[in-house]
Amino acid sequence: MSLHFPVLVVLIPLFGALLTFFAGLFRRTWAWHITTYATLLSFVVSLDLLMSVRATGRISYWLGGWAPPWGIEYVVDYFSGYILVVISFISFMIAVFAGPYVKKQIGPERELNFFVLYLLLITGLLGMVITGDIFNVYVFLEIASLSGYALVAVGKKRGAVVASYNYLILGTVGAVFVLLGIGHLYMVTGTLNMADLRERLPDLYHSRVVLTAFVFFVIGFGLKFALFPLHTWLLSAHSLAPSAVSAILAAAVLKVNLYALMRVMFTVFTPAFVYEAVPITEIFFVITPIAILVSSVMALAQTNIKRMLAYSSIGQIGFIVLGIALANETALTGSLLHMLNHALMKGGLFLLAGVIIYQTDRYHITDWKGLGKTMPLTMLVFTIYGLSMVGVPLTAGFVSKWYLAIGALEAGRWYFIPVILVSSLLTAVYFWRIIEWGYFHEPDDPEDAKDRCHVPWAMMIPIMVMAFLLLFFGVAAFIPEGPARQAAAMLLGMQ
Repeated sequence: MSLHFPVLVVLIPLFGALLTFFAGLFRRTWAWHITTYATLLSFVVSLDLLMSVRATGRISYWLGGWAPPWGIEYVVDYFSGYILVVISFISFMIAVFAGPYVKKQIGPERELNFFVLYLLLITGLLGMVITGDIFNVYVFLEIASLSGYALVAVGKKRGAVVASYNYLILGTVGAVFVLLGIGHLYMVTGTLNMADLRERLPDLYHSRVVLTAFVFFVIGFGLKFALFPLHTWLLSAHSLAPSAVSAILAAAVLKVNLYALMRVMFTVFTPAFVYEAVPITEIFFVITPIAILVSSVMALAQTNIKRMLAYSSIGQIGFIVLGIALANETALTGSLLHMLNHALMKGGLFLLAGVIIYQTDRYHITDWKGLGKTMPLTMLVFTIYGLSMVGVPLTAGFVSKWYLAIGALEAGRWYFIPVILVSSLLTAVYFWRIIEWGYFHEPDDPEDAKDRCHVPWAMMIPIMVMAFLLLFFGVAAFIPEGPARQAAAMLLGMQ
């Protein structure tokens, strides 16, 4: 059975979506249960694949027994195994949260639609991570994208449909650029297998067609993971979508599209091309500090919690891209750690926002007066997430920022360290506002003084588990650091 785990990790959520649809027609609660079990099983399989890779090395699975480059190959290496675990774990946590949340915030009439679309989204994301065929990346990208567009529109909030439409338009533009990049590579190489492309491209590095393909990939995937200044769709999509959808977009969708660009850059084009043949790192060195600082300032100006978190995500993506541009193992390890940490932090923060909105129906932090008294557990956990976002020592957020800072020093780019510090200071300010309103103000309405602690445990447990991991990985950083460093070394061609 374990021999087929690479394909099972994709088939489980796919067949889960089909089963959810038919079972949900008879009993809606089954949709949540099937989704939860399907994502849990995907996580277990992903974890087994990562451990197998660390024990025995790269895993190659040929679909239908057709050998690559003619057949489609699924590949699990240090990089894909690491990201599979991150995405499948986050998807399981959000699935657990979504049961009671969807019933109230989205409505029982759309509950079945939500869970079917959610599992299709996870299918697309996991497929993008594990496939070794570049056209297959596009196929799974479209599955994930179409599901994501529909999920943004599934909520009750006014403007969600418009946000979904904007996301659809810009997402389609991004997908077209990716497809054009694939077409250009196929035109000059005649292959779609990533490993085969890696062998054939070095002789074509100075071809205008290859250079154009690379630019198309950067623009296409950059639109998909909201690389500054291609981020405009993210603000409305994240702030107007249901909180469970905002969480999966920030924690998983952005990360997988960033993974896809990194896979193309390092596996298809190789580090030699990325760092020597094209000036992409110099462009990233200009973009990332602007993204980090401007998004932090804009987050500071927001009162809508979800819009604040959306701006924050733009800056955090900037940190990850900065680590890629610094071109050393330490910085790239920091980027990979930050992909995990940001998935936990931002996924958890959007879920926390969902909990507070679920109880109070208030989106603006100025309306969160006295929540420290009326929702003490929620505000305590929110504080933990805020500390990790700032990068306080003994939290996971500190570890990844530390690696990025050391990587900047190793690259001779010390001037990025003040950027990291200023961003952390601004992050502390905009999270402190929430802590201040929650703990140091009394509720205006006496009704708000009533205890709002009675949040369904299915919503609180995933949030508390992720908060625990942020503290645990801040102390036991060697646990995620091991596979992250192995993945970084592999991408840079060091092993």
